[in-house]
Amino acid sequence: MFRNESAAPRPQLVNWDVAASTAASLTPAGPTMKPAEIARAVQNMRELADVSVGHVHSISRLDAARDLRDSELLIVDRASWAKANSQSFRTLMEPALDQLATTRPEVLKSASLTLGGNLTGAQLGAILAFLSSKVLGQYDPFVPSRNGQGGRLMLVAPNIISVERELNVDPSDFRLWVCLHEQTHRVQFAAAPWLKDHMTGHIGELTSGLMDKADSLSERLGTAVKNITTAKSRALRDSPAADGVPAQDIGVLSILQDPDDKARLSHLTAVMSLLEGHANVVMDGVDGSIVPSVKTIRRRFNARGKSRGPLEKVIRQLMGLDAKMRQYSDGAKFVRRVVSQTGMDGFNAVWQSAEHLPTEREIHAADEWIDRMSLRRHG
Repeated sequence: MFRNESAAPRPQLVNWDVAASTAASLTPAGPTMKPAEIARAVQNMRELADVSVGHVHSISRLDAARDLRDSELLIVDRASWAKANSQSFRTLMEPALDQLATTRPEVLKSASLTLGGNLTGAQLGAILAFLSSKVLGQYDPFVPSRNGQGGRLMLVAPNIISVERELNVDPSDFRLWVCLHEQTHRVQFAAAPWLKDHMTGHIGELTSGLMDKADSLSERLGTAVKNITTAKSRALRDSPAADGVPAQDIGVLSILQDPDDKARLSHLTAVMSLLEGHANVVMDGVDGSIVPSVKTIRRRFNARGKSRGPLEKVIRQLMGLDAKMRQYSDGAKFVRRVVSQTGMDGFNAVWQSAEHLPTEREIHAADEWIDRMSLRRHG
């Protein structure tokens, strides 16, 4: 008599359930509010998110802002944001892990024994828990909305309320200001429907490349730990040098990259710089007629980073958050330069195809991109 045996489950580099549960258990509580206050705040954010779309359209001149029904708007708490991002990571990484399991099962087994799926899941969960109290909003193009079409825009209500209280600014003004940035991301992917698959493909290639080197990960992580320890000791001494430790010098990704990995990461860095910089330019394109207290908001918001403690500084460095802030700045400089030379309509050529995306070099040399696109400069 033959016995049917189900195939043994393949080892997991990341236990996604552990990641989600760890994030939920470690996520700090938000500001204390009465249920009626929460309901009013959520409704206000939803209304302002809708209002912001018209302003994004007038500033960006992207007609895609006229119809965003393919994606959805969600007002979420910290735990929901963390859970949603564990789903997003899984969506992006699972194809590479499936490929690795098929092509090099011995590597996956070795990496699982070395790192442990549960441990990796717990580490990811801890990262998401930390970020859950920092992120004001996020557009996630990679996980479909409930209608199965576009992505989802999440506004993290507890964090928005915490920051507006910390800055002592007008709540409605601040919420509209935040919505302008986040809705711009939603409009970007609507204006360039090819962009989601383009990014997914490059992220998948990068992830596959990194996972393919998983058998040497232990040795590489040893080097990373030494770099991290050095950075941590500097930051805990609150030395001025601590702020000068580039995130890319201590991140694990830098340990894993070969030339192909570096090229893929360079391209993704350029794309993210473009997206974040463009959103910042749109957000800062409003004046007092739209957000009456915008000057006060900008000044107080930009000054927040100076008050961070040494421990938070090192955490931000290790997680690449400082590098992300540089993306905002570098990308915004690129967008402003192109717009000043060619107008917003000239800049919007960037959304036409993947070939029009700037390289990382061009992000820092906007005139080279203008010349490559053969755009006409203003007199």
